[in-house]
Amino acid sequence: MTTPETPDTSAERRGLPPGKMPELRVMPAPADANVYGDVFGGWIMAQVDIAGSLPATRRANGRVATVAVNSFVFKNPVFIGDLLSFYADIVKVGNTSITVNVEVYAERNRLQASIVKVTEATLTYVATGPDRKPRQVPPLETFQ
Repeated sequence: MTTPETPDTSAERRGLPPGKMPELRVMPAPADANVYGDVFGGWIMAQVDIAGSLPATRRANGRVATVAVNSFVFKNPVFIGDLLSFYADIVKVGNTSITVNVEVYAERNRLQASIVKVTEATLTYVATGPDRKPRQVPPLETFQ
């Protein structure tokens, strides 16, 4: 089991993805964790949803709504004081939907620069209009 004092040294331990900018960076606060200092999974899920919605919103050129969490894996625990970086990539665009992969890395013991992949997820968003009903995702040429 991984603790703040003994970072994960398995194959899941990596640096931050090179050449990519995170969509979101956040540090959980004590209110986001249980009495043992482990951050609630629901809090992490909410942050993943926010991070995934950012590229989906840009690609949809407007409002999106989460319609599915296709997969969600907690690979390592998250602790108070971890600096989380959320990376999101669009993997599929349909007529009204956009599917996004999100990877989350925790920077632990920042003086020792320990980086651990803690979560990965795939979510699907649907583009919606002012009436909150599905609408077409604009063609790529109008997006650029």
